[in-house]
Amino acid sequence: MIPRTLLARTFLLLAALVVLTTTAWLSVFRYIEAEPRARETAQLAASAVNLIRAALFAAAPEKRLELFNELSTREGIRLLPAETEDRIEPMPDSRFNQLIQRELAARLGPHTRIAAEVDGVAGFWVSFRLDDREDDEYWLILPRERAMRSIAGQWLLWGLLALVLALAVAWLIASRISRPLKAMARSAKAVGRGHRPEPLPETGAEEMRLLAGAFNTMASDLERNERERSEVLAGISHDLRTPLTRLRLEAEMSVADDAARQAVVADIEQMEGVIAQFMDYARTNFGEDPVDTDLGELLAGIDERQRQLGRPLKFAADRLPVLPLRPRALTRAIGNLIDNAWKYGGGEPSLAALRQANEIWIEVRDRGPGIPVGETDRLKRPFTRLDSARSNASGTGLGLAIVERIARLHDGRLDLLPNPGGGLLARLVIGIRN
Repeated sequence: MIPRTLLARTFLLLAALVVLTTTAWLSVFRYIEAEPRARETAQLAASAVNLIRAALFAAAPEKRLELFNELSTREGIRLLPAETEDRIEPMPDSRFNQLIQRELAARLGPHTRIAAEVDGVAGFWVSFRLDDREDDEYWLILPRERAMRSIAGQWLLWGLLALVLALAVAWLIASRISRPLKAMARSAKAVGRGHRPEPLPETGAEEMRLLAGAFNTMASDLERNERERSEVLAGISHDLRTPLTRLRLEAEMSVADDAARQAVVADIEQMEGVIAQFMDYARTNFGEDPVDTDLGELLAGIDERQRQLGRPLKFAADRLPVLPLRPRALTRAIGNLIDNAWKYGGGEPSLAALRQANEIWIEVRDRGPGIPVGETDRLKRPFTRLDSARSNASGTGLGLAIVERIARLHDGRLDLLPNPGGGLLARLVIGIRN
């Protein structure tokens, strides 16, 4: 239930602050205005009682009924004699009503009562006596709105308007904070996948400008380091391949023993393979840009080449979409997984491809010893191998690291999972951008 984004969390905190502040402001206003409003209501009721009392004393007894009718018609004020059997419902026990009771008692005497309903008739009922006799008591019935009036509607309207404006400003503040951070997160993700992100705009608050400038500098430095590393490794590769080619020619021409010659040539080919792996790992984008590729045809071509090499696969693939891919790099990654399956797995490996939501899963399965659960992350790092594979001199420990880098170039990942029934399931995941 807790929001995950910085925008939502910041907005909710600001919104909670605004709502609490507005509620506190309205509560304080209601508390403060209750006493003067109660005093005003009590004063109006007391004035009405005093005027009626004076009118009753001044009017002849036979004219009092006519006076009662006149007050009821013109002023909405009714007057009834109080009876001992009256069913009285008191006013709600609130601070406002207690203040009215106190003010009326101070003005009309301690015997004054107020009620919300008498004998089933609702209103603002105030009792008074014409003189000190208890049997000469009357009920003055005023419109109930005089005592039950709530906070003025215009105040509620202004409070609601202030709340809406404050929430709008809170959303603006939260979005201005989270927008550059979200852009920086996307750029950092692109850098982690080997892409070159667009420079972040160095605008806004001073802290955001400094952060964006530092990130742009870091991205430029990383790209320059990658480029220099690739150039250095390319030069080393070129310088090494020339003497290796001469060694191959000398071995074929000078070594008379066929077995010794083949061993020397195999060693030279292995060194050339190691150099090629170093170069593949050093390339940032593997020397190609994404192009629209039919993934099904690419996998079918890999299956056909494996058959031509005498290594048939159990191949199955769903209907796959055309995606922007790096076909040579992806072929190299799948080839590395298949090579590992043949080298370390038992039996005939399988190659399958299926679509899962916004991802394509390319799976290579084998029936070998598999990989311990705690070793999967370590084996994705360069120059690392299982202890059981260290005796294999043909490996450099870069195969899975290359596959992992190619997967990140395609917005995906490499998962090394236990194969049901034994063995390893190597899953190359490719992300589908909407």
